[in-house]
Formats: sequence, structure tokens, C-alpha cells
Amino acid sequence: MSAVADSTIMLRRNFKHTVRNPVTVFNAVLFPIVMALMFVYVLGGAFDVGVKYINYVTPGLIVMAISYGLGATATAVNADMTTGVINRFKVMDVSRAAVLAGHVVETTLRALVAVAAIVGVAFAMGFRPDAGFADWLGVAGLVLLLAFAASWITVALGLAAKSAESAGLGTVPLIMLPFLSSAFSPAGKMGAGVKQFAEYQPFTPIIETLRGLLIGTPSTGSAIQAVAWCAGIGLVGYLWALRSFKRRA
Repeated sequence: MSAVADSTIMLRRNFKHTVRNPVTVFNAVLFPIVMALMFVYVLGGAFDVGVKYINYVTPGLIVMAISYGLGATATAVNADMTTGVINRFKVMDVSRAAVLAGHVVETTLRALVAVAAIVGVAFAMGFRPDAGFADWLGVAGLVLLLAFAASWITVALGLAAKSAESAGLGTVPLIMLPFLSSAFSPAGKMGAGVKQFAEYQPFTPIIETLRGLLIGTPSTGSAIQAVAWCAGIGLVGYLWALRSFKRRA
């Protein structure tokens, strides 16, 4: 129970930091919205995707909403490690696991807020999914799983970095991967090399699963891949974070 109580305290602490610096959430929400406006109203007519473009692009924007808020978490985790905060927690006998759990839960919840915002904007832009209640539950579950997994790998990156600046830069691949996936155009229409990368990188099956659920035609194959990728990313992040934390704290 002590670990749970400590985790709650750490979560409250991280939320207070976010409230004092709302730019963290603002950036996570603003950039996907800007990308939505640009791709739908400026570039959308250039893509032949077989469906209304806002319906096609929304799953990718959901993933972007998750990835664009990760830099702040990596920086915050690294700051805790390099500014002596962890040493103070050790003196106060705060559970070490609670420090990591607080960052993970806060990052996950912040990602869900960003996803809710981008879905609301998508509806305002004409997004009209064919998903039923069960499909929406699947979307919510996959979004939560992805946010949780991404939070753990981000915490691990923050712990492994030597400075706050390098911690923020460490999340850049997570931010760029949606651009090299099927988020904005089908992977099959990409050039050689890029096509193969897009087809086998983790975000493509996640986006395709979300897309299938939202249009009412989910694919079991892509769903299995998506869940496996999320579970793998989360497990690697968890084990890496624990190892780095034990070594440095």
C-alpha cells in the first residue's frame, strides 16, 4: 500500500508541474491539429486513398497526438535524475517504483487528453466513422495500450540520457515514425525502401488497426501485430527503465 500511496503522491506532483507549464499539453495537441488542417485542406486532394481523407488520416493523427507529448516526459525524468530530486526522495524513504509510476501514469493521462482533443477536432472537420460500440472500445483499449507503452519507453530514454536536452532529442524517432508509416498515405504507394520500412515499422499496424476499427472493418492480423508491438515496446521500456533507475538512483 505504501508504493500505491507514494505513486499517487508522485502523480499529483507531476500533474502540478503540468498545470504550471500547460505548454506541454498545448504542444501535444496543437501540432497534430496543425497537421490535420494542412493535410486535409492543403494536401489531402493529392492523395488517392479510396475514402474521405479525414476518415483516413484521423488514426494517424491519434498516434501523433500520443507521440508529440513524449519529449516533455523524457526531459522531466532526466531533470529528476540530474538535479538531485531523486536523492531527496531517497532521504524521504519514497518508493523508487513510485517515482517511475508517477511519470508513466501522468504521461498516459496527458496523452489521452491530447487524443480526445484531436478526435474532437476531426469530428469538426467532417470525420464520420462507421465504428460500433465494440469498435470504439477496441480503439480506446489500443490507444490506452499504446500510450502506456510509449510512456515507459520515454521514461527509459529520459533515464538513459546524460542531459535534459539529449533526453528530449531521444524522443524524436517516436515523433517522426508516424510520418514514415501509413498515417497519411498507403504504404503500398510509397517508393522502394520507404515502402518496406513503412510496412514493417511498429506504428503502421497500430494505425491500420485503429483505421479498421473506426471504419467498421477491423483486421485480426493487424490487431495482433499492433498489440504485440505495444506489449513489446512497453516491456522493453519497463525493463530498461528499471535497470537504468537502479544503476543511477
